[in-house]
Amino acid sequence: MSYLGKVLVIDDDQNVLELIKLYGEREGFNVIGIDDGDLALAAYDRENPDVVILDIMLPGIDGLTLCSKLRSIRMVPIIMLTAKGEEADRVLGLEMGADDYVSKPFSPRELVARIKAVQRRTQPLDALTTFNKLKYLGLEIEGDIRRVHVNDSIVDLTPREFDLLYHLAQNPRRVFKREDLLTAVWGYDYFGDQRTVDVHIRRLREKLKNLPYECITTVWGVGYQFTPPSKEE
Repeated sequence: MSYLGKVLVIDDDQNVLELIKLYGEREGFNVIGIDDGDLALAAYDRENPDVVILDIMLPGIDGLTLCSKLRSIRMVPIIMLTAKGEEADRVLGLEMGADDYVSKPFSPRELVARIKAVQRRTQPLDALTTFNKLKYLGLEIEGDIRRVHVNDSIVDLTPREFDLLYHLAQNPRRVFKREDLLTAVWGYDYFGDQRTVDVHIRRLREKLKNLPYECITTVWGVGYQFTPPSKEE
């Protein structure tokens, strides 16, 4: 079995830690469990994980605060664990920088599928794979190194934010339904609600606010489109 990377799970429920460890290691991940928010930052720095699974309700530092702190260190994919039906927590987790969420109780197979999906999007690109550099007025997107410039300044995006922006910018003026974006960007049959797209669009707009135009527009009743005023050749 090939090694798929390291997953840091931060949850105070030992049953959850053991379940994720069992299924994750069966698939080839190295799973590290931490049961206290106050110990998580040190573990994050020490273990240098490829993916983080983060519960919202934690002793010590709560999961939402911790998500923001982890985001300020490195752009590693974060999947939040939330209580079933707590929509406000899910949305707030996405607002704080999470890439995805899973509601408890969850299917361990689904969680492993989501780990693989977010990891695929942040692994080094194959040397034979090439991406066109996308350039619009005030905006440059370098697909090969996953970097975005706004007015010549680098803008930090989460892995999911980058994927969403790149997908939209590759198809200027094409209108995408939310479900189409979930399938194309999230990379698998998404089990969550479509507000996930809205939250990521809102975060992208905030980070792109220094452009002289709003490049992601809402088509009411349908979805979103990338609408630059002109494309630089």
